[in-house]
Formats: sequence, C-alpha cells, structure tokens
Amino acid sequence: MSDNSLKKWYVVRAVSGQENKVKTYIENEINRLNLGDYISQVLVPTEKVVQVRDGKKISKDKVYFPGYVMVEANLAGEIAHIIKSITGVIGFLGEVKGGDPVPLRMSEVNRMLGKVDELATNIDSMSIPFTIGETIKVIDGPFNGFNGTIEKINEEKRKLEVMVKIFGRKTPLELSFMQVEKV
Repeated sequence: MSDNSLKKWYVVRAVSGQENKVKTYIENEINRLNLGDYISQVLVPTEKVVQVRDGKKISKDKVYFPGYVMVEANLAGEIAHIIKSITGVIGFLGEVKGGDPVPLRMSEVNRMLGKVDELATNIDSMSIPFTIGETIKVIDGPFNGFNGTIEKINEEKRKLEVMVKIFGRKTPLELSFMQVEKV
C-alpha cells in the first residue's frame, strides 16, 4: 500500500531509562492500529557491556543513546501524532515548534546503525588481548612482578596458563586476564 521510499528514519525522544518500554509501546500501537505499512522498524541502539560480578561475566545491553529511540517510518497523516501520544515519548528530535519532525540523513543513519554492528564486533576482538607464546608480567596475586610466557588461553573462563620461572624452575600458573599485563 505505501511506498517504501517514503520511509525515513526519525529519532524519537523518550524518557531516559524507558527506551525499551517506549519501543514496545510503539510496536504494540503499530500492531493495534495496523500501521505496519507506515512504520517498519523501531530500534533502540545498544552496545554490549561485559561486567564481572562475583567472578561471573554478565553481558548487559547498555543503551547507546540514552533517551532516544529510532523509528523508520512514513509519517503520513496522523502517524507522527500517534507516535507522540505514546506513553514515554517526549517528541521527535529536530522538530521545530509546530513544524514537522526532521528525518535523519542517510549518512547519520548508517553511522548509527553501523555503530551498532561495529560495537557487536568490537567486543569479540577486544575479549582476547593475548596470544600464545607472548611474554606477560603478573600484576596481581602471590606471583606479582614475575614475568611468564603464555602457554594456553581459555577464552570462556578468561584464564591464561602461564609458565613462570620461579627459583630457576618453570612453573605453570593459571591466571585470569585481569591478573596479567603485556610486557
């Protein structure tokens, strides 16, 4: 029914901390009013943040642009008004009082969407900063200050098996990524 080329990305300002709720509200409203032709995507750009709590790795999605929800829509007729009247929505970004919401330029959209992909891949490359055979220095624990060579890397547990020379004898130690640094 509607022409896809008319759809543009808009940034909806939402109450900070409620981004995902607002996304759900908008999606529910689309379904309820059958507006799928006008609004094709609702996106909350997030980045994965890995935190260590009680020795466990917890991966959380952190909202990348707090207070903003991206919507790909054709704001024909009442659509803009419908979105604005949704709970938690403050309004559209870039809108002049009484004027129309201003769509994002394609370059901005790609940057934001690219950012989302880029962040997802960033985590993987960042998670293993060590290579086998590399010399590291122990910076924590009873062997603080000793140098050693990495023999094995356990990605899942984020642990390294390191050969450390102690009193002239090579001794294998299991250390976490946090307990060592590159020399």
